[in-house]
Amino acid sequence: MRVDRLRSDSNVLSKQDEEKIRAQVERLKAREREVIAHENAHKAVAGRYAGLMQYTYTRGPDGKLYISGGEVSLSTSEEQSPEATIRKMQIIRAAALAPADPSPQDLNVARTAMAKEIEARAELAKQLFEKTHKPHKKGTLDVLL
Repeated sequence: MRVDRLRSDSNVLSKQDEEKIRAQVERLKAREREVIAHENAHKAVAGRYAGLMQYTYTRGPDGKLYISGGEVSLSTSEEQSPEATIRKMQIIRAAALAPADPSPQDLNVARTAMAKEIEARAELAKQLFEKTHKPHKKGTLDVLL
């Protein structure tokens, strides 16, 4: 009778352990789905300005590997012209903020893109000003009436 009681107790423990393992695996699967969706959001918006997705993995209690983190690089390099840089930085900022829950790194990339966009806009304004306000020849005087 005592052995039967021990067996039933060990069965209860193993069922509890199975439930814990099942719950942990479900959390890992949910995290994997979140990471994949997050990185896919970046990639979908960034298009050609996105690098390859890279993932980090965690081995679950069932011995399988689950995606637990990830990243996709976004190019914040300037383009040949201010206009092209402005368009690119708008895309990069949108891509960085595309996931429902942007990470601190995502927010930093968005800030970098915004700063570069502002710089490109300033350069474009300077170029337009110089085009429309050509310097006067030496020795000439314009009179405004």
